[in-house]
Amino acid sequence: MQQSIAEKAAFLFYDLAWKLAVPLLRRNQRLAEGFEDRRLRHRIPEPANLWIQAASAGEAYLAGSLIKNLKPANPVNILLTSNTRQGMDILRQAVDDITGNDRGLKAQTAYFPFDAPSVMEKAVRHIRPEVMVLLESEIWPGLLFALKRYRCKVLIINGRLADKSLKRYLIWPRLWRSLRPDKVLAVSEDDSKRFALLFGNHGVEVMPNIKFDRISNSLSSVNNPLREILPSNIPFLILGSVGDEEESLIEKTILHIRSRRPDIVIGLFPRHIYRTEHWKTRLNRIGIRWILRSELPDCQNSFFAGNPECKNSFFANGTVILWDRFGELSLAYRLAKAAYVGGSLVPLGGQNFLEPLIAGIVPVIGPYWEAFAWVGNEIMEQGLVRVAADWKEAAEILLRQSETSPRTEDIRALSLEYLRTRQGGTARSCALIAEFLDF
Repeated sequence: MQQSIAEKAAFLFYDLAWKLAVPLLRRNQRLAEGFEDRRLRHRIPEPANLWIQAASAGEAYLAGSLIKNLKPANPVNILLTSNTRQGMDILRQAVDDITGNDRGLKAQTAYFPFDAPSVMEKAVRHIRPEVMVLLESEIWPGLLFALKRYRCKVLIINGRLADKSLKRYLIWPRLWRSLRPDKVLAVSEDDSKRFALLFGNHGVEVMPNIKFDRISNSLSSVNNPLREILPSNIPFLILGSVGDEEESLIEKTILHIRSRRPDIVIGLFPRHIYRTEHWKTRLNRIGIRWILRSELPDCQNSFFAGNPECKNSFFANGTVILWDRFGELSLAYRLAKAAYVGGSLVPLGGQNFLEPLIAGIVPVIGPYWEAFAWVGNEIMEQGLVRVAADWKEAAEILLRQSETSPRTEDIRALSLEYLRTRQGGTARSCALIAEFLDF
């Protein structure tokens, strides 16, 4: 790969910027775990044929779907990386799930290295991947340059590219053309157009979003451990995936709901669990009764077991359950009367509102849901998602739904049909990966 003098200077400056930033990044709570691994100081991942990068939890689930369904012609060593602790936990579980498979797959996990060109060159030189899969919006110049240098095939799968990001990248279009992936599968026509503007039209196509495939009938299972904890005859409402920047609006939402229905039980799920301590302070300040999910009596050994009246009396005066356990949101949706899905009251792009929908709830979201525009406006037109203009309208809709809402079975049937016609992304992605591995 030939570089101009300007590009060489830019990468040298980029590398220096990373070196200067590292002492500051060390203070970042989300980067603290595995910090030295991100710098490749303690260890470097073992060589792998296939490297899949999943930024956080959402992308990690996609990575899990890929390795679960991948059927290569020859044995493959896979490296799965993520930027976050939650993503790493999901990837480790995915590795456990395929251990002992008969498809010749072996997998390892590691934190994604910092994108300093010197660090990425070291990583790629040691790992020597044949194929690199970047999920959704993972575009790292240091990584792409190192991959090009070692002639690794690069795929962007389930690709998303926001207008804001595109404008930033297009400050230097020639650089990105030189780093162009071999194939980009975007989740919408609009995303594919933006990728084409950035990288050129060649190799840019549209695919069904893998997230449609991840939704299944498994949510209809009656085996839900939270059923033993949550009240059976007191309305349970969820404020899910709440973003840091919208916390003040969610605080108002809680106060408004409690002023009208003081008996209601609210499950509060911060987008990032480390915000739990912050929420304790907020709830104490506004005088809201709360309990941590981890402090709820154990299902098997508590007075709740086999005693629904005792359980209901525990929640009789209403409370906020501050969720400090990861991975239970989808289970909680199945028991809720209503749910708000966060990241959408302020310009954060929104979070996944398909999970509550498939659980039989018509989810409430705010006006900012562009990150999920790939789902399609038809879902709103069918009344399967309610879009509120602001926090107060969201609170009013939630209150109405907590009193009367459509039958769960009807909502599930409509949502499953909507999703069924949009599935197939996983199979297409796995076929493409296998094709490139065998190239």
